[in-house]
Amino acid sequence: MDLYEYQGKQYFARFGIPVSPGEVADTVEDAVEAAERLGYPVVVKAQVQVGGRGKAGGIRLAANRDEARSSAEAVLGLDIKGHVVKRLWIEKASDIAKEYYASFTLDRAAKLHLAMVSARGGVDIEQVAEEEPEAIARLHIDPLDGLEPAAALALAREAGIDEEAVEGVAGVLVELYRCYVEGDADLVEINPLILTPDGRVHALDAKVTLDDAASFRHPDWDAYSNLEELDPRDRLAKEKGLQYVGLDGDVGIIANGAGLAMSTCDVVEQVGGKPANFLDIGGGASAAVMANALEVINTDEKVRSIFVNVFGGITRGEEVANGIVQALARVQIDAPIVIRLDGTNAEQGRAILAEHASDKLVSLPTMLEAARRASELARTGVA
Repeated sequence: MDLYEYQGKQYFARFGIPVSPGEVADTVEDAVEAAERLGYPVVVKAQVQVGGRGKAGGIRLAANRDEARSSAEAVLGLDIKGHVVKRLWIEKASDIAKEYYASFTLDRAAKLHLAMVSARGGVDIEQVAEEEPEAIARLHIDPLDGLEPAAALALAREAGIDEEAVEGVAGVLVELYRCYVEGDADLVEINPLILTPDGRVHALDAKVTLDDAASFRHPDWDAYSNLEELDPRDRLAKEKGLQYVGLDGDVGIIANGAGLAMSTCDVVEQVGGKPANFLDIGGGASAAVMANALEVINTDEKVRSIFVNVFGGITRGEEVANGIVQALARVQIDAPIVIRLDGTNAEQGRAILAEHASDKLVSLPTMLEAARRASELARTGVA
């Protein structure tokens, strides 16, 4: 779950990370009143979950009431890369002496947390990584050990942080790591983390991605639900309780289990196809679940074929097959569907599918064969 900037700053504040004072505003009048309370100058910032706000005119400095009003009028309703601004964050402007970068995330390959710190803040960190990788200091952290203040101080120095800011940055790193771990986040990022002329270090921006799997521990996260910002496919999948990630290909993928779904994406790419999504329907494959999955896939206009890859465990093959057949009666699907069914009672399931076989519904016994057929259908429309 990605948070807006203002939500990320509110989250940071819970863990003692210094942030600029600010208020949320949904109307021009609210923005002006917030600016008056905060005191000028203020920054009027578009709240959308996409980068490039500044270049698009979504971040404006206001030195007085008239400028606050005109800035709010200009930013509210602004379209930034397809995201329409409906909310503003009015923030007390900060004097900036230096800009830094700091983040924590999980390095899955290393099975350790990863800290990244740079003295090159305020710009796209991917650009820094590509053009000047040595400008980013990295530290892998064992979750059992955590991040000690001494290690944070050493990391800040390794990153080339100015001496007058080293202790302040190290202190923020310790609290940011606590926010990342105790706050159940997948990513916490500050860009820029600034040093003010009077020597204070605080977060001028906030990017926070929370771990959805930990939501049961955080009933307060319900307030962060932002379905209106999701892609229509993601929104529909979330509403129906499906694990979905949209990709850029043309082979729609449905599988029962995250591991199988990822393997299916890999095999489709291996045979020259391009997955349009990752969609995990979980352990079951009832008619209702399968209909929901097909409905989500059907909203993607790029999908030219659908690959349903199900391994029957507790759910038996004939139940899966009946679920697929019943789902097809509920949802109008234009793209051809290729099904690979294996596991418990797979032969009975395949027999049921064979009774309904057509140019639009193909059942094949192996994942490789099915992936190849689905990819061919997506490319040519002909099996």
